[in-house]
Amino acid sequence: MPSILELEKIASQVRRDIVRMVHAVNSGHPGGSLGCTDYLVALYFEIMHHQPQPFDMDGKNQDVFFLSNGHISPVFYSVLARSGYFPTKELATFRKLNSRLQGHPTTHEGLPGVRIASGSLGQGLSNAIGAALTKKLNNDKSIVFSLHGDGELQEGQIWEAAMYASHNKVDNLISCIDCNGQQIDGSTKEVMDLGDLTAKWHAFGWDVLHMNGNNMQNIIETVNKAKTHLGRQKPIMIIMKTEMGNGVDFMMGSHKWHGVAPNDEQLANALGQLEETLGDY
Repeated sequence: MPSILELEKIASQVRRDIVRMVHAVNSGHPGGSLGCTDYLVALYFEIMHHQPQPFDMDGKNQDVFFLSNGHISPVFYSVLARSGYFPTKELATFRKLNSRLQGHPTTHEGLPGVRIASGSLGQGLSNAIGAALTKKLNNDKSIVFSLHGDGELQEGQIWEAAMYASHNKVDNLISCIDCNGQQIDGSTKEVMDLGDLTAKWHAFGWDVLHMNGNNMQNIIETVNKAKTHLGRQKPIMIIMKTEMGNGVDFMMGSHKWHGVAPNDEQLANALGQLEETLGDY
């Protein structure tokens, strides 16, 4: 198992991948991708029991992950490649014509690791619940994980799914909200205030935990704690505090980097802050 330091080094390389990918095509979403890097690295390199090759779309007898906020595809693709789902050299095709690495993940290209199309916000929790119920029906003891943006909680389907999961005691699901407080048009507080998310999820019948999504040690400790809540007839929600653009100082904390690619000078600045640890693609 990798140490915390080794996981942090992987995260540094993933962040390099993210800024290079969006810069190469002057398109993509670096802010949220950088903020969620530590969480996804922890999941795929330490926490989840999964088999990259051969890729099994059904994910039988292995943990599966669903990315609901599909616009942060750069971090998802980098982590999938770096953990062995497909060659890292394919990252160079991001958002290019006929690439399997579309701006938002899709399934018809057959990219290993992608089990749902995502990008239309609000739908991923429903997909994750369906997968979790399928595992229960198949007596599959593995876990379903999902990730959602905080702005995504402004979608009504999320709350329908939340009610459904608690009513049906979907207790093999660990979901997570990326709470960076930013969305494309400004702060979530300004666009549509989300209120007390802890109280809301408790009211909808979920177990709720909190973690610092930019602290590798805290991520691993919190998700392992969440695992101890499995099988208690309640779904689990982790409210994860992150900073948009984490790791690149001029991107941090601003909604302006939600969907803007760095120029040449900014890329050089960003790469100068991020250690190359696994070799650039």
